[in-house]
Amino acid sequence: MSATLFNLTPIESARAPKRRGALPAAVRRIMIVGGGTAGWMTALILARRLIEQGVDITVVESPNVGIIGVGEGSTPWLRGFFDSLDIEEAEWMPECHATYKCGITFDKWSTKPGFESYFHPFASMLDNLTMTQFVHNADARVNGADVHAHPDRFFIATRLARGHLAPKAAEHFPFDIWHGYHFDSVLLGQFLHKKALQRGVRYRTAHVTRANLDSQGAIASVATAEGETLCADIFVDCSGFAGLLIDQALKTPFVSFAENLFNDAAIAIPSPIGESLPSETVSTALKAGWAWKIPLTSRFGNGYVYSTQFCTPDAAEFELREHLGLLESPTPARHLKMKIGRVTKHWNKNCLALGLSQGFIEPLEATALLFIQQTATAFAECLDQGDLSDAAHDRFNTQINEHFEGIRDYIVTHYKTNSRTDTDYWRANAANRILSDSLKQLLSLWMSGKGISAPVRQRALGKGYPVFSWYSIMSGMGIFPDRHSLHPPKGREAQYRLGDIDNLLDRSTVNYRDHREVLANIPPRRMGESLQVYFW
Repeated sequence: MSATLFNLTPIESARAPKRRGALPAAVRRIMIVGGGTAGWMTALILARRLIEQGVDITVVESPNVGIIGVGEGSTPWLRGFFDSLDIEEAEWMPECHATYKCGITFDKWSTKPGFESYFHPFASMLDNLTMTQFVHNADARVNGADVHAHPDRFFIATRLARGHLAPKAAEHFPFDIWHGYHFDSVLLGQFLHKKALQRGVRYRTAHVTRANLDSQGAIASVATAEGETLCADIFVDCSGFAGLLIDQALKTPFVSFAENLFNDAAIAIPSPIGESLPSETVSTALKAGWAWKIPLTSRFGNGYVYSTQFCTPDAAEFELREHLGLLESPTPARHLKMKIGRVTKHWNKNCLALGLSQGFIEPLEATALLFIQQTATAFAECLDQGDLSDAAHDRFNTQINEHFEGIRDYIVTHYKTNSRTDTDYWRANAANRILSDSLKQLLSLWMSGKGISAPVRQRALGKGYPVFSWYSIMSGMGIFPDRHSLHPPKGREAQYRLGDIDNLLDRSTVNYRDHREVLANIPPRRMGESLQVYFW
């Protein structure tokens, strides 16, 4: 068993000849209602494919609506977004106070001895040499063998995060790490705005108040507070939780995830950062949710995602300030409400919903930008193929909904597998039985000791995350038999020596430098480096 590595970068993929259908004649004007990161990211994705085909793309941004601007982390897919636009890290990262992200530490989610904390790494080509050993040991331990199966021992990204190192290898070292980023989301939106205008996207400031429908129930135009009526062929709703077009105008049904994701509010507070710069997000379990800690070059971004069923906003703010040591700090806190779930149709008639208007899953795995990126890219491909049929709508919506459900299952797993008993919140999460059939099957397979690598690899179960992620969460949370019931390893159970893995990773770590040092001189993109790394 090994990792499958794809060495074709998104840039090379984007530049490769594409088989296109005829762009529908009815699509000549696309209007994006709402700016921010969602609106401008969408504009850039559509512009790269469509402006050269004569499509006019306009972003209409309200001067009266602020940007939520809390989400400050990404998955590695954001790297592919910038590479597909041929934008170097050295250009955008300093403008957005961005740092590198090797993965996420989950602290205090488990109370099992030896598993109180674990790191979910991003993939590396070097992990080919340690992944088999990790999965083997995890399978052996779930079957009762007393072998080491904590994920932190097996991955290079974990070593880098612990040492505050950047995931950018020395030029002579061939192993790439598929890293993510931390950033100031307001500054990122401003940067994307600037790049979109440079690439031909039009911009106008106006406050859209409503949509006007045609006789078929599609959107014909939008009206503004300034007294204008703006027409387009396709409208993109980036109006946030308001869902001005997809919800208010088209009445698209919404599927709530509240039955198994209890959190519905958040608080955000910045704090100072020192000279040493971490290269990881930290998620720490608190009484009624979890706190994030995200390093930027200028500050830490902190917050508390919690459930108002179990905690008041005032109590949550007190707990967060106490956690951060900021009880006496005059720094104001921002209180936010979250609408967790998704619409049933992300593409409804001639409207595409993106960002918070299409749905939101709490930011535990930093997937917000991933949904925007993948939804906009899939829609652009439909236009490229010239297919606006009802069947195309159905395929598209099924694909995006499956992606939402897959990400939801992975995030629900964090809560379902927790072993805390100190508050009603954590007990309710552990006791919750409202799980998808897919997640029930995956958890059952794990507990039976049959292994989950094959069904996850074949995408029969665990869609949305690769094998190493599922093994990291199950092993990291300590979902194994009680340690007192383990037996000494025998036969093949003890075939791997941890010292060999330690030596390999120790020798490899010396090829990576201090995080802040690398940010002071960000290296250019390597030609041919592998960005798409799928394990097993």
